[in-house]
Amino acid sequence: MNLCFQGKRILVTGAGQGIGRELALRLSKYKGQVFALSKTKKNLDSLIAADPKIQPVCVDLQDWDATRKAVQSILPIDLLVNNAAVVCLSPFLNTTPKGFDLTFNVNVKGVMNISQIVARDMIERKSGGNIVNVSSLAGQVAVKDHAVYGTSKGALDMLTKTMALELGPHNIRVNAVNPTIVLTERGKLGWSDPQKAHEMISRTSLGRFAEVDEVVKPILYLLSDHSSMINGVCLPVDGGFLAT
Repeated sequence: MNLCFQGKRILVTGAGQGIGRELALRLSKYKGQVFALSKTKKNLDSLIAADPKIQPVCVDLQDWDATRKAVQSILPIDLLVNNAAVVCLSPFLNTTPKGFDLTFNVNVKGVMNISQIVARDMIERKSGGNIVNVSSLAGQVAVKDHAVYGTSKGALDMLTKTMALELGPHNIRVNAVNPTIVLTERGKLGWSDPQKAHEMISRTSLGRFAEVDEVVKPILYLLSDHSSMINGVCLPVDGGFLAT
């Protein structure tokens, strides 16, 4: 599959590390003009050192007004990847309002905020566009200690479908990817307990977790014209977990 994003202005949130970092680098390699959003300047500095063509946007998605101002300053955006997320894990009975609010402010409200700004501009320009939300397998199946995180991703899946329904007439496609555990640095740390990992891997027909590149590639596909008739899909990247 030949990919080229030349002439496209692309915003990737949560681009300081993990999936977002690798995606930003890959999109830049494929000639896109990438804007990398993260709240952590140190991570952005590291990313820009790896590829000086990438433009940093340092803002905390929990701050609604600061986020709107930052995103409006880099318009127009042709392609948007809502990748930023927080993970607050705890048993359901120990879940706190603070953890709940933090999770939803970033994982759902932050996506809505940025997508509104970008989509309104796309509509005004009559340019069409493409949005990909990075959701999770935890939004589709129950995972122990993931009550709040999984609920936020379930909400993101429905937000994805609603956005696709309402923005489709403006030639704006909206899709999501729903990965299983991904072996980012955070993923490796969080699932380093063999017993805990076994519970997930044993239900995955491929018998392993996902590598970062195995999530980046489906996102690139959904961003590209190769997926021009795909809209409103929540694509499992789960190694067959949902098939068992």
